[in-house]
Formats: sequence, C-alpha cells, structure tokens
Amino acid sequence: MRRPAIRRLKFLIDDDGLGFCAGVQDAGADPFCERPADRRFTVCRQILGGCFRFESTSVALLGLVEAAYAELPSHHLPMDAPEFRIELRLLPRQASPDVAEPPAVQVHSGAGLLCGVMDASNYVVLAPEQRRALVVASEDMLGHPYHLRYELIEFAVFTLATRGLGLVPLHGACVGREGRGILLLGASGSGKSTLALHSLLRGLDFLAEDAVFVQPESMLATGVANYLHVQADALRFIDDHATRRWISQAPIIRRRSGVEKFEADLRQGHGRLAVAPLKLIGAVFVSGQPADDLDVLLSVIPQGEIAARLSADQAYAAVQPGWQRFEQRMMHMGVHQLHRGRHPRDSVAALRWLLD
Repeated sequence: MRRPAIRRLKFLIDDDGLGFCAGVQDAGADPFCERPADRRFTVCRQILGGCFRFESTSVALLGLVEAAYAELPSHHLPMDAPEFRIELRLLPRQASPDVAEPPAVQVHSGAGLLCGVMDASNYVVLAPEQRRALVVASEDMLGHPYHLRYELIEFAVFTLATRGLGLVPLHGACVGREGRGILLLGASGSGKSTLALHSLLRGLDFLAEDAVFVQPESMLATGVANYLHVQADALRFIDDHATRRWISQAPIIRRRSGVEKFEADLRQGHGRLAVAPLKLIGAVFVSGQPADDLDVLLSVIPQGEIAARLSADQAYAAVQPGWQRFEQRMMHMGVHQLHRGRHPRDSVAALRWLLD
C-alpha cells in the first residue's frame, strides 16, 4: 500500500532535486537529511540566561557561532536555565553567481513553527515549544559572515531565548554600574551606539548595543556584548590613539539600509562588559537633536506619555507576552529624554547622574 508514495518521493528526489543531502550518497535512502554521514561537532554556550547547544558537521558554521558567543560573560537569570538546541547545516554552493548582498529575510509562521527565509538554501526554522531550531546555509553564504551570523544564527538564538525564557525583546542599548542599568532607546541614527561606546570608554559596564532582553518580573536586563557598530564619524570624538586604532581597523559591515559601520569586537579589552544581568532603574530616549540649554541635557517624560512613547518605539515588543508588566514597571521607575550635548562625554555624565 505504501509503494506509490515511496515512488512519488523518489520521483521528487530524482527529478526535482528536493531531497538532495550533502554527504549522503543515496539521497533516496535519506531524503530529509536525517542521518548525516559526516561527524557532528558540538559547541555549548550560556547566552541570555539559557544554555545553548549548537550542533553541526560544519566547522565553518560553528566558527561563526564562536565568533558571536565565545569569551562572553555567562549571564544567569533567577530561574533554572533551560537547554536550547540549534542544528546548523551547510549545503553545497548555489548554482547562481555570487551577489553583493544576500536576499533579505522573509518571516513566516504556522503549525507552531517560526521561519526566516532568505532563499531555498538559506533559512532558519524554529520550534519554540521544543526549544529547537534548524539553521541552513549554503557554502557561498560563508562569504557573507555578517548576514549569516546576524540574520540567521543570532535570529535563532534571540527568538528561542525570548520565547523560552519569557523575555521582552527590545531594540536598544544598555549600560550601567554596580549592577544597575539604564536602557538607551530611540530611533536608528539617534546616537545610541555612540553613547554606548563612550559609556564603555568612561568606565560604565556595557551590556548590549543593539538588542536588550528584559525579564519583566525582576526587570533584569541581559544581552550579548560581542560587537559594537559605529559609523566612521564617531571617531572624531575619540582622543585615545589605541581606541581609535581598535575601531578603525575593525571590519566594516553594511546594514540593509545601506549604512556602513565598523564592527568592533568588544572582547578585546577596551572596557568592562557586564558580568551579570543589570537591574534596570529607568530608561532614556536618546535624541539626535541638540539641547536648547547645553548644560541641561536631561528632561523628564511625563508619566502619562511614557506608555505611548514606549509602544511607538518598540512595536514588536509591545505585542509580546510580558510587555504590560514591563511597561508598568518602567512607568513607575521613570523615563527621560536625553538631548545631544557638546560632546558624548556630557551625555555619559548625565547617565552617571541617573545611575547614582
């Protein structure tokens, strides 16, 4: 009774190529690549309060995992750390010629799965309830390590951690001192990364520059302090020669928007990374507009406006579980507006004042 189905599957494999498996000689025996012939390697890392286990037969893909998560502080949240498993699979080079930039990720969901798809050979499939993900990439994507790491591997890690640990995912930065943290929010280009950089250089603990994850009950914030992304014009405010060299010699990445930035590795010892999650004591909306009075950079956002400002700035987070609790706690703590001063060090001084 099962022979027609088997013949149909073999037809798809042989004629349409839907069952090709790298490393498997007889694709008909394993059309879904469930039994890879090559040796499987494993890397385990404590990330965002969870234990992540990465498995792959590709040393190159695991090398990108290490580039993202090696030598980072192991953050722990006040809960048992669940294990997340991510399999990374490398496919042969695509027949199409190399392109300057891979396709943008398109996201889909259904049947309890979340998907991010670049093309037929580069995608990620997540099963949040099972705390598992599959990342598939073609060999030519190894020539685009930033996009592969940031848009597929880190996408899988951040999404699993958010769903599996009940975290509120925020687009923003976070710095602090003595276990206390300040969220830096605001539109792209407002200066969050530059402010985070100067906070690092002036002795504050660096938690994250682009994505912050908050446990709403405890208001503990965690993140991945692997890279700092700043534009070339940020160098004009840096006097220290060693720091300028560290940033200017870093690789340059190109955002989807077309903006080019240095990607400086924060693990090279140019400041202090937060060794544990930071307890939030408030948030600051960073503005690119100069202050009317350059001696008064901070202004209090009225409590009645905080919820609307937060929701408008964090559209994705605002519809996630835990947002209402996070919003209530933030309204109680207070939120400020920070205008641009003469020099980023003036803004850092304002943050220090809030943290004292």
